[in-house]
Order: sequence, then structure tokens, then C-alpha cells
Amino acid sequence: MNIKVRNQLLKRQRRVANRLEKLQGGGGGGRVLSNSHTKYEVADRTCGTSAGGVRLAHDLATAVGLPRLIDSHLDLLKFHLPYHESDHVLAMAYNLLAGGACIEDLEHRRNDEAFLDMLGATRLPDPTTAGDFCRRFRTKESIDGLQNAINKSRLQVWKQQPKSFFDHAFVDADGTIAETTGECKEGMDLSYKKSWGYQALIVSLANTEEVLFQDLRPGSRPSHEGAADRLDESVVLLRQAGFRGITLRGDTDFSQTKHLDRWDRDGVNFVFGFQAASNLREKADSLPDSAWMKLGRKPRRKIKTESRTRPRNVKEDIVTARELYNLHLCEENIAEFDYRPGACKRSYRMIVLRKLVTHERGNKVLFPETRYLFYITNKTDDAASIVEMANKRCNQERTIGELKSGVNALRMPLGDLESNWAYTVIATLAWNLSRWMGLVLPETGRWKQKHREEKRTVTKMRFRTFVQAMMTVPAQVLRTSRQIVVRLLDWNPLRHAFFRAVDSVRLVT
Repeated sequence: MNIKVRNQLLKRQRRVANRLEKLQGGGGGGRVLSNSHTKYEVADRTCGTSAGGVRLAHDLATAVGLPRLIDSHLDLLKFHLPYHESDHVLAMAYNLLAGGACIEDLEHRRNDEAFLDMLGATRLPDPTTAGDFCRRFRTKESIDGLQNAINKSRLQVWKQQPKSFFDHAFVDADGTIAETTGECKEGMDLSYKKSWGYQALIVSLANTEEVLFQDLRPGSRPSHEGAADRLDESVVLLRQAGFRGITLRGDTDFSQTKHLDRWDRDGVNFVFGFQAASNLREKADSLPDSAWMKLGRKPRRKIKTESRTRPRNVKEDIVTARELYNLHLCEENIAEFDYRPGACKRSYRMIVLRKLVTHERGNKVLFPETRYLFYITNKTDDAASIVEMANKRCNQERTIGELKSGVNALRMPLGDLESNWAYTVIATLAWNLSRWMGLVLPETGRWKQKHREEKRTVTKMRFRTFVQAMMTVPAQVLRTSRQIVVRLLDWNPLRHAFFRAVDSVRLVT
């Protein structure tokens, strides 16, 4: 970031801080919101867009070679008049980064003159053309070609990370139902929840919340179908990137017992939930009292200032007053024993978590119940750490929730399984670009600790928050004979991070 830009940002920061400062001695008595007369005009010589940050996303995609890789991995168009495969893919992804919620919002982007100038584009595909492009994905191989192109670009982003980034990778796998109200969508089916839609498999990197692979199946298919193959591909990708340790995680549907021996021989760690079958419960019941240890949960967050009194639990008060049925967790204990699944040739550690739960109505305890949760692993960490590690897999639910309600990647806007699958991969690219934007932020210099916190903030942002803070930036767009100038017209606390990202994208090779 050059001195001129830094001084401009600091000047705007001071102006905003002065406006937000509390008035000394009381206010002037008038309302904060003005009711003065407003005049609207249309600019003749200048044009602006509300999504000035999308150009930075495009610069990042170009720097890691994403357009070139997409064009080399996909061969869906006979003639490139005027669009290439990468033009379609990136246009749909940028539409979501610019605040769009569905494929129809492409119409707003293609009619935004400043948005077109900012991307250096003469035109963008309309929604119908974009839908036709998605329908050209007829096979799993073509969709995998797109995913492989994205993953090769991902390697260029990871190359910019410090050495500690490659210490250990945690790969999570889970399935989710992508519901649809359509009646004529090919490949849809009834799920176990009796809802119509598709079954989506999501394999993600927990360290950065990036989605590595996606599969889409009829809603009636089991969630773990094909998970082992995608986990194997993830291991290959992560080792190619240089990760020194890899741990696979999943719930009870993803225990994958017939693959455990192979992963163990290959040096891959795993922590999978395991179904609480009767033989395992009997084994847990037969353990002596000395085998059990109380599980101490770590606090959810660190107290940065002073500890405060916890507010009254209003929900609990209502449940008690109305004598509603309730479950209360009394204590948790952990133990472990060796166990060899039927599909394995060797034994592994089975960590068992025992929960004492009381069934209550109002203030009356009806009866106690003992519940067991089992985790199979080949890691050597202590049992409490294994349980904590398995519980952190639940963070993937946040990623899946963002794909559903933040990015709207699982809307299923098209008429058949393959085209909807292609659209989910393209839409998820917008999510991955938001993670990459945080990853390219440097952590060096005089303010290393501050920059590290800033990087973590951007990388862990919810998608809509990221769009508001980094993408939907009001900007004036100027086209000269040699370059495109995007002149930002606002300020927010993350503008310093924005311009540091601008500088770091230029260094990505």
C-alpha cells in the first residue's frame, strides 16, 4: 500500500471517528436522520458500481491462473463466440460475490455499465445462456474437470502461506439434503426426512473452511456414498500442497471401516464417529470404574476484559414454570478400549463418551438415562483431545449452512442432476474465493500480530459479511488506454486489509 493511499484511508478513518464520537454536554435536540429536500441526478461523464471489490476477486482468480485452467480442463463449447468456458464460470461466481442471490441476478450485472468496464468485459452472459452452459455438463468427468481446475488454482494460493500452515490438515466429510419445490427436476428423490431434493456430499478443509470436493446424488442415496473416493482425492491434493499431517473426520455414517487399514498404512490419521451398536454398549458397561475419567470441557471463548455475571436463562425459566418435558445433561465421562471392526485386520482405539442425562418435567426428575457416543481413531492423542477434535467437526455445519443460505449454492435452479451439480460447484467457487481473499493477506511487517488477526477475521467471515465488507464497495470506474482505475468511494475498518490484499495479489504467481 503506497503512502498516498494510506494517508487517504487514515483521513477518512479520522472523519468517521469524529462523526461517531459521543457529543459532550448533550445533543442539539434535533433528530439524527435528516428530512431535508433531496435532488436526484444522473451523472453524464462518470459511472460507478456498487461492487467495486469484485475486480480484486477477478485479479486474484487471474493471478492463480483460474481462467486458463478452467479453459484447459473444460471442452464444452464448440465455438467461443464470444464466451469461453471460464467466462461463464467466473460470471456466475462474480454475480454471487456482487450480492446476487440467484442465477437470474446475472441480468443486473450485465446491465451495469460500470461493472462491465471494471472487469474489462464488453458483455456478460444472460441468465438463460448461463443456464444453457450448466446443462452442457453431462457427465461426472466434466464436473470433475471443473473441480480439478479449481483445486490446481488453490495450490497457488496455499503456496503463499507460512510454513506453520502446512503442519496438519483436517478434512471433514458430511452430507446434506438440498431441498427443492420443483416437480420436474430429473434425479430428485425423497430423502429419509421425506423431503424432495438431492443429496449433496461436501468435503472441506476445516483449517480454512474451503470446499475441496462436492458430489450431488438423488435425495434417496446415503450421505456417505462415494465419500472414501473423495477423501482419497483430498489426501492426494493436500500432500501435493505439502501438508505434513492429515486427519480425516466424519460422523457415524462416515466410519468407512473397510478403508481404515489402508489409510492407516498410508500414514493418514482419522477420527470417525461410530454407531453405538449393542456390542459396543455392552463393552462400555463392562469397563471398571477406574477406566472412566471425567471430561472437562474448555470454555467456548476467552474472556478479553472482565468476567461478567451470566444473565438468567429465560428459556429454562419458561420450561420449568410450564412444567415442559426437558433433558438435562448432568455429567460426562470418557474411557477407551481396543476394538477391531469386522472389515479391519487390526484393532484401533475406540474412545467412548458416556453422558448421564436426566429426563425432567418442571422441577421433577422422571428418570436418568446413560447415553454413549463412540469414536474410532488411530491417533495417539489423549482421549479428551480426541473428543474435542471430533466435536470440532461440527464447524462444517457452519460451512454447509453458508453454502445453503449465504451463497445460495444449493438452490437447485436447473432441471436435471448434472446441471444442478455443475451450478453448485460454480456457486461454491464464490465461497472459495472469499476464503482465498483472506489467505493471501500477508502476516509480515511491523504490525504482524494485528495483520494475523485481520487475516483470520477475513478468512472466517460469513459470506454475506464478506460481501458487504470486501465486495460491495461503491466505486468509480475509469477506463484509460492502458489500465482500468477502480476508485473506491467509501471507508470501513477493513479498507486497510483490502489494499494489503491488492498488493499481495500482485505478488501471487
